Amino acid sequence: MVNLHFSLLPRWRGAAPIERALLAGDDETGVALMQVEEGLDTGPVFACRRVPIGPRTTANELREALVREGTDLLVTTLAAGLADPRPQEGEATYAAKLGPADLELDWSQPASQLDRVVRVGGAWTVSRGRRLKVLAAEPVETPEDSGAIAPGRLDLGRLDGVAVGTGRGLLRLIIVQPEGKAPMPAGAWANGLHPRPEERFG
Repeated sequence: MVNLHFSLLPRWRGAAPIERALLAGDDETGVALMQVEEGLDTGPVFACRRVPIGPRTTANELREALVREGTDLLVTTLAAGLADPRPQEGEATYAAKLGPADLELDWSQPASQLDRVVRVGGAWTVSRGRRLKVLAAEPVETPEDSGAIAPGRLDLGRLDGVAVGTGRGLLRLIIVQPEGKAPMPAGAWANGLHPRPEERFG
């Protein structure tokens, strides 16, 4: 029995290799055709392919690329006949399944890290006691002398939209989804919110 695993084993064994690769800021991942063993993704590898992770790649986009590469790898390898697999080499890391706590935006973190959480999918924060999903955003580097914005504080009008202070840089919100409502542009959501001075998420 063989299995396709969406990582370059032994990195990211486990349930959420795509999401963990994105959260870790990996610049590449891949797909491995492996022999099934009793251990968690410990089997030797027949073949693998590398897949780059772009700076704006989302988990859905990465999954689609891995499916394409993995399908071709499986068909090509089986058609050629399975050779002896090679043992996995290197330090193993584990990709534990993500829960809601992993996807809550911690505004004390740098904007680049928060952007990775958004690109995984399911990112959320709290606005006035209610959950607000952040469906699309982008990090923005700020000059050191531009004046700090407190982590989690909304700054309307900057960057043609809704900017939020982080531990380093700003995160510009693009698409959000308030609790019980449909997704909408962040600017439209903020116009209806009428944020108070110094209002913060969380």
